[in-house]
Amino acid sequence: MSKALLILADGTVFEGSSFGAEGCVIGETVFTTGMNGYIETLTDPSYYGQIVTQTFPLIGNYGDIPADYESAKCNVRGYIVRQWCTEPSNFRCGGDVDSYLRTQNIIGLCGIDTRQLTKILREAGVMNGMIVSGTSKEALEIFAAADAAKADALSGKNKNAEPAALSSVLEKIRAYKIQNAVESVTGSATGVELPADVVFAESAEYRFVPVTAGGTKINDSALAMKDGKGKKVVLWDFGAKANIRRELLKRGLDVVTVPCSYTAQQIMALNPDGIMLSNGPGDPAENTGIIEEIKKLLKTGTPIFGICLGHQLLALANGAQTMKLKYGHRGANQPVKYVKTGRVYISSQNHGYAVRNETLPNGAVLSFVNTNDGTCEGLTYTNVPAFSVQFHPEACSGPLDTSFLFDEFVKLINNHDYFKNFKAEYERVDAISYFASTIKQTKAKA
Repeated sequence: MSKALLILADGTVFEGSSFGAEGCVIGETVFTTGMNGYIETLTDPSYYGQIVTQTFPLIGNYGDIPADYESAKCNVRGYIVRQWCTEPSNFRCGGDVDSYLRTQNIIGLCGIDTRQLTKILREAGVMNGMIVSGTSKEALEIFAAADAAKADALSGKNKNAEPAALSSVLEKIRAYKIQNAVESVTGSATGVELPADVVFAESAEYRFVPVTAGGTKINDSALAMKDGKGKKVVLWDFGAKANIRRELLKRGLDVVTVPCSYTAQQIMALNPDGIMLSNGPGDPAENTGIIEEIKKLLKTGTPIFGICLGHQLLALANGAQTMKLKYGHRGANQPVKYVKTGRVYISSQNHGYAVRNETLPNGAVLSFVNTNDGTCEGLTYTNVPAFSVQFHPEACSGPLDTSFLFDEFVKLINNHDYFKNFKAEYERVDAISYFASTIKQTKAKA
């Protein structure tokens, strides 16, 4: 393997080895804590514009499995691992990670201390970075600049100052911004869509079937589809993961996928019984046109379910505000508390923004809260037939515990007043007061 570098916007340089494609690429550097699910990570449209770092040290053990793709192409900007598995072993394996990245022209970096990189991102927050590999003129010039900066550092020159030799490179890295994110990925999952009978047959084979709120798996397709039969759902695609559609199909719903450019009028012309707002990349507040169309949909009284970006857009349409998190929530081990029952679920997540708890409007009830930092993980609306979650209840290679939320959507479709009397312990919870009361209760019990 040839030499490769990661250069962060703060001037930090990591030297490792190249895998996947070669070249120079800039992106927003983030980390995800999943021990598995790297296939879903690579094909999740929500990672558009980002260089993804896997914190788990060995990636690729079960190889490349096309049946598990969340979209038809790789959506990450670059990929960083401590080590990739050269000899994957799995009966479904169709190749290795290195080969997949090459076919998708995604530049990879391995052999660096991913723990150190993760600590930097946790302390400083997500920041732009550049992966450099190969023998192009640009790459060789950057290698030379990095070597000069390293020599200056060893000699004590420019001590405690930004490496002068990399100044032009750093300027370029800092200038990068993710733009037109939703427009760039909408429709990317349509290439891996399957008909309902195939979806359920394949899911049953690997026991990825609907799970009730009580934890019982439903292996009988007729029983799982009973309440959703004859109902149509429009999946508004902002960068939808394919498994959202699969979960809807497993409940017997007819699913029509439409691109992000659709208007409320075009969606309602399809006569939907429900509307699914999908996940997607980027800053939710930038999608002003979509937010205005969601406001129009809310006036129709059509049941709405939002996931991830869809959750944020629905909140914005109802008058709430969003914020960018320091380093986001990414991984398959994020704890969320269902405020109504007090039960904590382990969830799969991938987002860098969150809804501000203190901005929730009347009628918006906080249904799920992140137990690590108190951020909003779900909202249920009592004035309109709508609800949403920040995490991924459809997550393939993620916990199945919260997939019952798709059944809640079916119930809402069949009874628009299903959430009208939804009650939770807190209707407007800010993180500080929530945790202050929790700590106080814990001490009192002790």
